[in-house]
Amino acid sequence: MTTTSDAELRDILTSVQTIALVGWSPKPDRPSHRVADYLKRKGYRVIPVNPGQAGAQALGETVVATLAEAGPVDMVDIFRRSEEAGAVADEAVRLGAKVVWMQLGVVDEAAASRARQAGVKVVMNRCPAIEIPRLGL
Repeated sequence: MTTTSDAELRDILTSVQTIALVGWSPKPDRPSHRVADYLKRKGYRVIPVNPGQAGAQALGETVVATLAEAGPVDMVDIFRRSEEAGAVADEAVRLGAKVVWMQLGVVDEAAASRARQAGVKVVMNRCPAIEIPRLGL
C-alpha cells in the first residue's frame, strides 16, 4: 500500500476547501457524522452525500443523493466499504476532484492507482479528523 507523507497530508488538508462526504449519516454516533461535523467546525465546506437523506439539511448544506449533485468539490471523503470505494473514486476523478480520501479501513489499491494516474491525490485508510490535530493544523 502506498503511504502518504505528512508533507503530502499537510498540503492536502491546507489546500482543500470543499469536501463531499460520501456515506454521511444523520446519526450523531456514527463516525461519518462526527467527522463531517469536525471538518465543518475546522472551516471546510462539507457537502453530505447520502441518497436516503437527500433534501435534508445538515452542516448548513442540503444533503445530496449523488456525488455529481454535490457540484465541484476539492476532495471526496469516502465512508463506504472498500469494495464500493472504487466506483466512488472513479466518479470523483470524472467529476474533477483533486483529492480522493478513503477513510480508516477503506482500501482499494486499484482505484487508488487509477486516480493517481489521472493526476488525483489519494489518501487511504486514514481519517482527516485524526490527521488535522496530529499535524497541528
